[in-house]
Amino acid sequence: MSVKDKVIIITGASSGIGLASTKVLLEDGAKLAVAARHVDNLNELAKNHADNMLVQKTDVSDYDQVESLVKATVEKFGHVDVLFNNAGIMPVSYLRETRLADWRKMVDVNIMGVLNGIAAVLPLMEKQGHGHILATDSTAGHKTFPKFAVYSGTKFAVKAIMDGLHQEEAGKNIKSTLITPGTTRTNLINTIPGEKDREAEEKTQETATLDPINLAYAVKFAIDTPDNVSVNEINMIPTGQLV
Repeated sequence: MSVKDKVIIITGASSGIGLASTKVLLEDGAKLAVAARHVDNLNELAKNHADNMLVQKTDVSDYDQVESLVKATVEKFGHVDVLFNNAGIMPVSYLRETRLADWRKMVDVNIMGVLNGIAAVLPLMEKQGHGHILATDSTAGHKTFPKFAVYSGTKFAVKAIMDGLHQEEAGKNIKSTLITPGTTRTNLINTIPGEKDREAEEKTQETATLDPINLAYAVKFAIDTPDNVSVNEINMIPTGQLV
């Protein structure tokens, strides 16, 4: 089954990997339900794709909003083939700074956002006998660094959740794919609280950096595979990145 006419939900779709994936999949004829906390640019994009796009403002940390997104998708397109759990935030800091509110937000968005998405679509996919769930991880979900302990913890959790999903659903024709990018030029750095830390990350992005379009084509590749092929993980880093 090709990307064309597949019904795909994308969270965190207003920028970065989510927006790039939206544009790439639209070009290939997918039917998209796209969600984010800020949707002005998505509404603008949808003006030229009214038949193939649904835009819904969604906070993935709120299960009711995610469930509403899934229901709206089914109402417009009839079913859901793919969910791309892409929403995430990265307010990194030293543990000694005890930024409890930032930690809680990361857990709510990065972990619960993925779980809420799975909870909202998995019963539907099991009933229809097929489906595909993707989630955006990070190389920080494989190895942590100073200031990244909590963020890495959330991404380690995403990897574990997706591994568990694969173990539980592989025999039910439900695919799972973990998208693991290295340093990527996105708006994620805007969620970093300290100005100096944001500037440091910006300098990193000036050198060894992926473009979101690189990941978008990886997402398309995973979705475009035949029913008997499951791409469990795509780990993509800039050529100049060591880990």
